Amino acid sequence: MRLLFILFVICGIFTNNVNSTIAADLQAGEVIFSANCSACHANGNNAIMPDKTLKKDALEINNMDSIAAITNQVKNGKNAMPAFGGRLADEDIENVANYVLSQSQNGW
Repeated sequence: MRLLFILFVICGIFTNNVNSTIAADLQAGEVIFSANCSACHANGNNAIMPDKTLKKDALEINNMDSIAAITNQVKNGKNAMPAFGGRLADEDIENVANYVLSQSQNGW
């Protein structure tokens, strides 16, 4: 019984820290987005290819509605979008992908 209690306490500690980590990652993603992406993607739009926005419906239509897909696009680029894999750390790319997906789900 004591072991079970200890496990619940440990799980509680980790789950409380997860929420603050996610928030910090989204904040970091917003900073990265503002510095590197907003020139072409302000407010989730696309200045180069207007039909390929970062809005929820466009991401779904283009199979870009997952962290993995967005991370791959940011890292490797595609069409007019340059690759940021050599410019940004993997953690930064992960943060910006989480930010983009979150913003798309919240309507930018």
